[in-house]
Amino acid sequence: MPMHDRIIPYLERAELYHLARLNSQWFWLDEPLVSAFVERWRPETHTFHMPFGECTVTLQDVAFQLGLPVDGEAVSGCLGEFEKYMEGGRPAWEWFEDLFGERPPPNKVKHMTVHFTWFHERFRVLPPDASEETVRIYARAYIMMLLSTQLFGDKSANRVHIRWLPFVANLDDMGRWSAYLPPNDGKEQRVIRYRLALDRLTARDIVWEPYSALDVLAVVHPEILTEEHSRMWRAVTTLIYFAVIEWHQVDRVVPQLGGVQHILEDVFSRAMEPSIVHVTPRIHRGRSAYDSSQSPYICATAFCFANHTFR
Repeated sequence: MPMHDRIIPYLERAELYHLARLNSQWFWLDEPLVSAFVERWRPETHTFHMPFGECTVTLQDVAFQLGLPVDGEAVSGCLGEFEKYMEGGRPAWEWFEDLFGERPPPNKVKHMTVHFTWFHERFRVLPPDASEETVRIYARAYIMMLLSTQLFGDKSANRVHIRWLPFVANLDDMGRWSAYLPPNDGKEQRVIRYRLALDRLTARDIVWEPYSALDVLAVVHPEILTEEHSRMWRAVTTLIYFAVIEWHQVDRVVPQLGGVQHILEDVFSRAMEPSIVHVTPRIHRGRSAYDSSQSPYICATAFCFANHTFR
């Protein structure tokens, strides 16, 4: 979807403008490279196991690459029947119609998702004489597509989940918180080449602190470098995204933050102890939601590839 000039102020208020600018010239998703890294991912440690040790995606990567804040309340909620827990119990599709001006046709709807072609076709062209309310509707549609395709994509790759309704309803509150390279015939060979390249890496081949370069520090937002913001990069805690919970285990990749790797304690025994940030799970008819009242420093983050620079 095109990013119309008139919706940019709404993207800025939602602190998503930097992410929206990561178009095909800024941020490419190289599927074979991601596949080669996935082969080295260990769910027990939430890190990539490399010949020289471990590395992972950290909140520092999210802050520098995506320009997103990494503190604040969790971006989470119920995955289904969530209308019962918000807006006085209004049906979700009635709320959808209020926010977007109409409902998608039945052939574009599946359960709680909308095929993204409907958003493309319906909100591609902003009328030149559009009212401010119409601009807000287009901004909501753009953000729904942005969140579902670039930031929190899923295996469907062609549907937008309406779980984001509570967040686009009030764009001012959203601030609390790639282009796609299509597969081709050479994908398998590219995976093999990347696999061999990773096998040959040594610690000397890695730039462990790519964000310390002066040219990088010169262009980042000053807020990223403040202590109250950057201290979250070092937090060993959980990252919550609706039903998904992942560990942010920076204690296993200390060199990425400029430190020396220490001897690790047993990850399984530590998992039984209380985490730095406490999360209380609540179950709604078999679906999980998370009480973030006691966890102001957890945020949902992008499950994206960490772009560590190779020499």
